[in-house]
Amino acid sequence: MGRRIRWLGVVLILCFALVLVQLANVQFRRASALANSPSNPKNQQAHFNNGRGVILAADGTILAQSNPSGPGDLYHYTRTYPLGPLTAQVVGFDSLKYGTTGVEYQYNSYLVPHSQPAKTLSQLLSPPPPTTDNVTLTLVPSLQQTAEQALANVSGPNKDGAVVAINPTTGAVEAMYGSPSYNPNYLASPSGHVEDVADYSYLSKDGEGFSPSQPMTTVRAIAPGSTFKVVTTSAVYDLRPDLSNFNFPPALCIPLPNSPKQLCNDSGPCGGMISSMLPQSCDPGYGQLGLTLGGTTLYKQASQFGYDSVPPIDLPDVSKSGFPNPFQFLPSAPANSPGLPGLAYSAIGQEDVTATALQNALVAAGIANGGVVMTPHVMAQIRASDGTLVTSYQPKPWLQATTQSTAAQVTALMQSVVTHGTAAQCSCISPSLDAAVKTGTAQTGPPLNETDDWMIGFAPANNPKIAVAVVVPYQAFSATGALVAGPIMNAMLTAALAQPTVAVPPAVPGH
Repeated sequence: MGRRIRWLGVVLILCFALVLVQLANVQFRRASALANSPSNPKNQQAHFNNGRGVILAADGTILAQSNPSGPGDLYHYTRTYPLGPLTAQVVGFDSLKYGTTGVEYQYNSYLVPHSQPAKTLSQLLSPPPPTTDNVTLTLVPSLQQTAEQALANVSGPNKDGAVVAINPTTGAVEAMYGSPSYNPNYLASPSGHVEDVADYSYLSKDGEGFSPSQPMTTVRAIAPGSTFKVVTTSAVYDLRPDLSNFNFPPALCIPLPNSPKQLCNDSGPCGGMISSMLPQSCDPGYGQLGLTLGGTTLYKQASQFGYDSVPPIDLPDVSKSGFPNPFQFLPSAPANSPGLPGLAYSAIGQEDVTATALQNALVAAGIANGGVVMTPHVMAQIRASDGTLVTSYQPKPWLQATTQSTAAQVTALMQSVVTHGTAAQCSCISPSLDAAVKTGTAQTGPPLNETDDWMIGFAPANNPKIAVAVVVPYQAFSATGALVAGPIMNAMLTAALAQPTVAVPPAVPGH
């Protein structure tokens, strides 16, 4: 009996020692982290009892602001988003439960109250109280609305998709809209019931399998289809000029090396030189061209456009687009690698190639800008609450995708897509736009019975003002990029070119 009591005493002493260790851990080692944790109720109270700076569109439209809460509310301010789902996936939200996302996250240090630099001797001796800054974006609300409406007008039940429009000479993102979207006002509400409803709409997948929490514009990477032929063509002119006169004898299919499969064209036999193959989007011809170029060359060109890199846009949680590395195309590659047959498919943007709408917009923008891909950005300028300029974005190159000569040659071919190529067959791009485009129809789904429909392009071709990428996934097998994405591209180019040059306004003092 005494032995059992002694062992019980030892166990109790050990338990008491563990309690002391944990107390010391909380009081000393973890004290700072716990004190500064966003989950600390004290910090939450301070955070939501202080207003945040205003987020504005390029034309001065308010996209986010903090409004005083009503009497009896737990917190002093409620964050509101006047345009709701229209700009949610760029602006993001400030939520008690989920923290910050989008621009709210990226520029949080400017939007929360913070110390301002002293401008006078008196301010140096007696620092002014912390204030917020206001962030003005490059987004144009009317272009966002054009994208939203154009996607809603897609015939058929599946209307999810993405539209990204970029100024090719500056990298300014003028439109970035994806469906499905969500209402950030619910997520920003301090009401637990409202937030629970928002949880479901924000995190749940819709009927097409997409969740608003994974933006179609920057996170979802899918097969780019024949829009990738812009990259393959650039590889010829830029890296293998000896193949500029490549001539593919007209054929319906080509056999694939080391495989019983064939790569065929959906619309009948095709062929000829590149000047004929790109406008008609000849799959077997480009498959053979990819095999001739080789994996190393194609990978190098894809990388020069930004594939396998995360675009350095000032937004969080952006996905990179994928292109297989050269070793995966070797005959000796592991069984789950693309191998030589995959090289032919990769040259036409199928199977192991994936792209986000942002990445494909950057491909179009790079060609439009003479081969230089500018760094994409959504922040135009930041001003203090009194209107003083804090910082403004300075455009800078990201990648040298091609030479200027290559970009000019590819531009001419993309113009041919409109005049007598796949886009001409649907008469979906207005000739008055002087546009340069490329269609893409990626076969997808387990039995390849659906299509992801793309179009990338820019206008005017001789002096580009806007570059656009459109994708509408999970369409009928009979659908094409021209028929589905073409009308959206036409609407975006028309609206963008009709848009007067927007002079970014200063933030309103006092906001």
